[in-house]
Amino acid sequence: MALVPYDENLLPALSKLHQTSAEFNLANHRIRLSQDWNRLGVAAVVWDAAVVLCMFLEMGTVDLKGKRVIELGAGTGLVGIVAALLGASVRITDREAALEFLTANVRENIPPGQQGAVQVSELTWGENLHLYPTGSFDLILGADIVYLEETFPALLQTLEHLSAENTVVLLSCRIRYERDERFLMELRRSFSVREVYYDSQRDIHIYRAVKNTSNTEL
Repeated sequence: MALVPYDENLLPALSKLHQTSAEFNLANHRIRLSQDWNRLGVAAVVWDAAVVLCMFLEMGTVDLKGKRVIELGAGTGLVGIVAALLGASVRITDREAALEFLTANVRENIPPGQQGAVQVSELTWGENLHLYPTGSFDLILGADIVYLEETFPALLQTLEHLSAENTVVLLSCRIRYERDERFLMELRRSFSVREVYYDSQRDIHIYRAVKNTSNTEL
């Protein structure tokens, strides 16, 4: 979500994120994604939370075939790409500055016959939400989008707007700080939230949320 360039010298342990590409074998496809840390910062590299969410989707716990899916703060687009490869119709979103980069990754990794099932579009949380009508999506995906406290109100507003009674939200994240726990507390004001997966090796949690009025499983 945040297009924040970081100083490479401050984060030597994350030097692999400065590589210009990353490759994965997911959804029975070899996926090669461009990365551009220097230009777009955290939005243009693949984080563990995205990989773990993709692995979770591969498990088949969530039936994606024919589902209407939106990914928020997509960054490189890995999660949305995998969802599309698993049979979903996907809207992959991020802020305007990331769209050209994101579109190139989608074009490179979605087979020609499935390109029509994927749309890349601009979505800044909390803004112009009328362009995304409530109830348009069965599943909302977000990987490592819970990290900037100043974005939490807009993110919560966006999740509430997009979610109808049967919409399922899957958030994949590392709980780093107390503010991340506070986000989950705020989310629970409007949603029923439970942890559905934990990757202990990467310390990544996946939370499932539905509006409190619904007990429907996807």
